[in-house]
Amino acid sequence: MQKFNLNQLKQLFTNYSGKIDEKNIFEVFTDSRKQVKNGLFVPIIGDKFDAHEFIPEAIKNGAVAILSSRRYLEGVEDNFPVFYVNDTTEGLQQLATFYRELINPIVVGITGSNGKTTTKEIVANCLSSTYKVWKTQGNLNNHIGLPMTVLDMDVNTEALVVEMGMSAFGEIELLSNIVKPDYGIITNIGESHIEHLGSREGIAKAKLEITSGFREESVLIIDGDEPLLEGQHTKNNLTCGFSSDNDYIIENINQGNESTSFQINDQSIEIPLLGKHQAKNTAFAYALCKCLNLDTEKVINQLRHIELPSMRFEQLKSKHGFTIINDAYNASSTSMIASIDVLKQMNFIKKIVVLGDILELGDYAISDHERVGQAIDSNIDAVYTVGDVSRHILNGLPSGFNGEKKHFNDKTTLADYLEKQIDEDTVILFKASRGIELEKVIDQLK
Repeated sequence: MQKFNLNQLKQLFTNYSGKIDEKNIFEVFTDSRKQVKNGLFVPIIGDKFDAHEFIPEAIKNGAVAILSSRRYLEGVEDNFPVFYVNDTTEGLQQLATFYRELINPIVVGITGSNGKTTTKEIVANCLSSTYKVWKTQGNLNNHIGLPMTVLDMDVNTEALVVEMGMSAFGEIELLSNIVKPDYGIITNIGESHIEHLGSREGIAKAKLEITSGFREESVLIIDGDEPLLEGQHTKNNLTCGFSSDNDYIIENINQGNESTSFQINDQSIEIPLLGKHQAKNTAFAYALCKCLNLDTEKVINQLRHIELPSMRFEQLKSKHGFTIINDAYNASSTSMIASIDVLKQMNFIKKIVVLGDILELGDYAISDHERVGQAIDSNIDAVYTVGDVSRHILNGLPSGFNGEKKHFNDKTTLADYLEKQIDEDTVILFKASRGIELEKVIDQLK
């Protein structure tokens, strides 16, 4: 489907060569190996590569125009459309903003230390009750992934839900100015990337950059229980949480093995997700839907059928009959504690937690891992850690903890040991930072 044409591009990129006409662009792509039809190729320059070298391959695979920061290109005919920019990454971002304005959907930007992806899925699910929705695919939430998310949406998209990731100051500001959110959501302020941002106060400051691209009428929805966001409790913003002074108050939480029920401002809701943190993620979406005046019954029905991507508290049944909870996509101390709290309330005879390193904590590495240990109690039967700093979780265990505790230096030894400890009445929670690759242990056990 047509996104825009070359004549529109020349209004945006005024330095160009070749034959510029009404030829349509169906797709924007950065991987020269991809087969496309009527594509605009944007060659990104990375630390170890310069994709300008692959322009002939991109043309062979369907590019009908190029965005280039090189003036002279080998293997490109004189009449081939080339638009020149100083930096192709910045050009990609500029193009995404142009396309966002061209399509003009409702734009929801979501950031936070934990729960971004889950909240994105919940929001997109709710909005799909009324709108044609496009959302961030996978983890494409950075300075290249977010523009590509925007440019991948259909021309008939009515609501765009984008996840915004960051590891340093200025990154959320850039993303916000690309998409110009109508609504922004900050799920929480945790410890992720504290190594680069210095403190939780620094993390809060970085997350609040989401308002940089706001329009005058834009609305910010925040975790109203977070003290570091107290300064954002204004009449223009909405708060969600468990305390009674929030705009959207979460109460009467009841968790089972497969669902969680609760109330938001006396509205009864049930979701196929576990834990009070998921109730709060749902509250952000519910508040947004109220802002948009969506039909409440349709929204409640959508919430009953949420499906999350894999490796996010994903319950699996092993060939031996025991239950595996694969929550190994990523971790912070806050999200790890939340997952352990959920496990405590599940109805299994034997509960085991397998925890790996939480990365990017810097000087907070030991204390944050110990904080996880302090959250474990007699509801858990065994704690196994694997990696380098995760051993400090065991140091943080309460003195009264009587379950087994053991640290492993490698995943293979851990998996071999686990196979001897489990039976049909066992549930095992796996959680660690993405770089630890705990799913390899899960694969061996399945």
